[in-house]
Amino acid sequence: MNTVAPPPDLLEIQALQAKLVSALRPILAEDGLLWEPEDTIPYECDGLAAYRRMPLAVALPENEAQVSRILQVCHAMNVPVVPRGAGTGLSGGAMPIAQGLVLSLAKLKKIVDINPFTRTAVVQPGVRNLAISEAVAHLGLYYAPDPSSQIACSIGGNVNENSGGVHCLKYGLTLHNVLRVRGVLMSGEIVEFGSLAPDTPGLDLLAIVMGSEGMLAAVTEVTVKLVPKPKLAQVIMASFDDIEKGGNAVAAIIAAGIIPAGLEMMDKATTRAVEEFVHAGYDLDAVAILLCESDGTPEEVAEEIGRMTAVLEKAGASGIRISKNETERLTFWSGRKNAFPAAGRIAADYYCMDGTIPRRHIATLLRRIQEMEKKYRLGCLNVFHAGDGNMHPLILFNGADMDEWHRAEEFGTDILEACVELGGTITGEHGVGIEKINSMCVQFGEHERELFWGVKRAFDPAQLLNPDKAIPSLSRCAEYGRMRISGGKLPHPELERF
Repeated sequence: MNTVAPPPDLLEIQALQAKLVSALRPILAEDGLLWEPEDTIPYECDGLAAYRRMPLAVALPENEAQVSRILQVCHAMNVPVVPRGAGTGLSGGAMPIAQGLVLSLAKLKKIVDINPFTRTAVVQPGVRNLAISEAVAHLGLYYAPDPSSQIACSIGGNVNENSGGVHCLKYGLTLHNVLRVRGVLMSGEIVEFGSLAPDTPGLDLLAIVMGSEGMLAAVTEVTVKLVPKPKLAQVIMASFDDIEKGGNAVAAIIAAGIIPAGLEMMDKATTRAVEEFVHAGYDLDAVAILLCESDGTPEEVAEEIGRMTAVLEKAGASGIRISKNETERLTFWSGRKNAFPAAGRIAADYYCMDGTIPRRHIATLLRRIQEMEKKYRLGCLNVFHAGDGNMHPLILFNGADMDEWHRAEEFGTDILEACVELGGTITGEHGVGIEKINSMCVQFGEHERELFWGVKRAFDPAQLLNPDKAIPSLSRCAEYGRMRISGGKLPHPELERF
């Protein structure tokens, strides 16, 4: 388990750094190892910029053999290692560990093989998500999981976070679109999980590795599934004058037996922010906007669009528009895809939460978030993968004001714990990292957390690979319970308090 040790003094840190650099230099190219502060500062955080820590050094290997040797060195020196892809993660999963090495896999960016007959592609972890689809577009194929950051995020990071996206309601998460992962354990041993066959004997270790946040192995190669591009796609943009009607419409579509290719929702504040940014033609009077995509053959799309329109009208939609062509479809989506940068235009900082709830409780959670806005005196934009119940509230604050930042943190924690209370989870597609590690104490009991630790120890007995992320220690949960009382109830009263 993670333990607290007294911090070493500066001379000890400098001595450790010099020893590590000396050991890694023979393994890497001249520009493959960084340790001066001006070189390593870009790696002090990932997409969760509110939390930062300088690494001891940054290694940029160019092949799997180098990754193996780097991990062997760090294992022998008892130096913790944080694997890092494109650094677009939003939960601090790639934030450096004190006196640790950042293992950047950005230079492993080759598309090793494309096989149109098996509809698979073998890619290195630094390949961008969107680059896979671009590389196979001439074959009429694409890679389905599409995080909003797909233009920049890497497939290795997608594996570590089990990333989702707009089209994952119909086509599945990263977990459902990857056949095989090759990686390196902290000991330097090269391992493979999964296979090209639909199923493999034994325990499903591929499923354990997916979403493991780089705590079990450093990913060095991924075999992904490719799917045919649909002949046609159309989007319905439905307006609602009541947030509850919009939330209930989501449940009604799924209850009607329809699985749209995409089902996304934005509240009024988000709609206004993105419309000023991308001019997508959104209804600014609507309290909520729902985007429902259908794809397939023209006949399939026409039939599904008709069925969804009927459900939305019955659910109380105040306005419905259907994209007339591909340009208009992309315009409708451009607002949703640009919700995060739009938030950045209207506030100094924003804090992106990522919790999941049962779809039937969407309206309930949105109401509670409105109450939290008053409690914490902070604004919040709500944009989310409605079909999955995966919420992405964007809490607006000014990071230069520490009081606002602390209120934003508390606001986010309340949202996550409301998700648990409503039968959901503290995460959807962004992982736990350091952002939600305290909330894991609310989501899981001591026995479950010890099982997680058991898995971690099986892969990494010395607990050097991305430690202090994702799984909280018992002492951390006890301390968190002492500090925080939610809804008038003490969390985990069975735990001993300090």
